[in-house]
Amino acid sequence: MEKYVILGDSTCDLGKDLREKYNIDYCRMFITRGDKDYPASLDYDEYSAKELYDWMRNGERVFTSQVPEAEFVSVFTKYLDKGLDILYISCSSALSASIKTALKVKQDLEGKYKERKIVCIDSLISSLGQGSMLIKASELRSEGKTIEEVREVIESTKLKYRQWGCCDDLNYLKRAGRVKASSAFFGNMFGIKPIIISDIKGRNYAYKKVKGLKNAMVDMVNSMVQEIEKPEEQIIYISHADCIEYANMIKEEVLKRIKPKGIYINYIGPIVGSSVGPGTVILYCYGKAETIDGGIN
Repeated sequence: MEKYVILGDSTCDLGKDLREKYNIDYCRMFITRGDKDYPASLDYDEYSAKELYDWMRNGERVFTSQVPEAEFVSVFTKYLDKGLDILYISCSSALSASIKTALKVKQDLEGKYKERKIVCIDSLISSLGQGSMLIKASELRSEGKTIEEVREVIESTKLKYRQWGCCDDLNYLKRAGRVKASSAFFGNMFGIKPIIISDIKGRNYAYKKVKGLKNAMVDMVNSMVQEIEKPEEQIIYISHADCIEYANMIKEEVLKRIKPKGIYINYIGPIVGSSVGPGTVILYCYGKAETIDGGIN
């Protein structure tokens, strides 16, 4: 019998198939459209992925919020009351304050549940990078590893979960405050596509600029091939913002270069998607540890 539950949040972008297979749950964030709040469901319960991205294509602003304290209390206590410890792997602290709220709730609840343990880990990444970290934790749990052993493995390897992404339209990143207005304007005008990684502080950082979307996707795959470790033992993860054709292009490019154990493609969820916008595609693998610090000029 499993003695601890593994939790992510709305940025982990794991589909129901993988969440059920690996027995992973998540704490929900929220999005706001107009005067209405919606839970950021990874299953798109109240709106479809296409509807979300069409709102953005039509010029509507979609705002996001972190996991509320009440949500953490509700989900954590549900499992604590069952006698389970909790391993929560959060969205990067550089992108969301959810980890800070979780640590506060942990402190409050550990006084009440003195026999239980709550472990909170800052993933320093999001989307299927965070999701694949959750899957690794689940696999270790199935091997009989304790919650502390899993913590040690994830903390010591989290910079090895690598990300490369590109956006079709930089205006969405501009609205989210991720790039300057001038950069978005000239980037769109000249077809410049920044390749976005997650740096050693968990920040999304445009470390390279490539002319043209196709070239950008090829460059992403080239970078991944150089950094990946033991591809034949890995599932490659690709997330997309309502642009399955881009995801399939990357899949084809990957298969030209390496033979991974498998490739998993899923939508970018509502939280990450509301920042990056439709037409974004992101590639993830496990490889050499990230070394780039995007805060150093």
